[in-house]
Amino acid sequence: MSEQEPYFREVGSGPSIVCMHANAGTSGQWRALMDLAAPKFRIFAVDSYGAGKSPEWPSDRVIRLEDEAALLEPVLARAGTPVALVGHSYGGAIALIAALAHPARVRALVLYEPTLFSLIESAQPAPNAADGIRQTLVDVETALERGDLDAAAARFLDYWMGSGTWAGMPEQRKPPIAAAMAKARRWGHALFKEPAPLEAFRALDMPVLYLVGKRSTAAAHGVATLLATVLPKAEFVEFEKLGHMGPVTHAERVNEVILPFLERTA
Repeated sequence: MSEQEPYFREVGSGPSIVCMHANAGTSGQWRALMDLAAPKFRIFAVDSYGAGKSPEWPSDRVIRLEDEAALLEPVLARAGTPVALVGHSYGGAIALIAALAHPARVRALVLYEPTLFSLIESAQPAPNAADGIRQTLVDVETALERGDLDAAAARFLDYWMGSGTWAGMPEQRKPPIAAAMAKARRWGHALFKEPAPLEAFRALDMPVLYLVGKRSTAAAHGVATLLATVLPKAEFVEFEKLGHMGPVTHAERVNEVILPFLERTA
């Protein structure tokens, strides 16, 4: 169990839900879902290591998803069991590993494009569906080595959200995203080096809502394709006009699919 205490938001009452955010984000990305779900649920949103108001991980290079999952322990203890876990991107990967560690504590999973790139790497040597994100992380690392956080952020966001995303972003939103890029090394390590094999996820027999954006990346789709072969109770929903950041850019559209699932599985 982690000795660290994460920062988390909490609203509502009822069956518990714990939400985990994407890279370069914070628990604040779940405000709209929290407002929507609070009348029927007790909903928590947690800042991962080094995000928002949570503590920093002591290394900038090496972290495991099981370390991120361990940080959730105080929140899970407060939430009680069973809980529903909701995760987007990196947060989705954490949710999967947390469920794998303690499946009896999880009644349902909501995943929007979990980024478990290790599954792609294990299934097929490069070149493969993870080529784009692998090269992006190399380019981000190069920018970080020369101290150019803005260039790192531009490369990272443009990969996930399309060319020109960083350039078109309001200036006041850029500093926290650029600062988060210092953690990209450890994100890459956690996601590409996760040791859990694909077959391990066959044990997750709770209901799973797996959400993907049709306009997302080959890497995100590659992970979905693999997990579809092993998750025994997964319902897949594809958003025709959304990309990887759908829960942020189109929260209302995504949440109107998430909430009924949470209600059905409460």
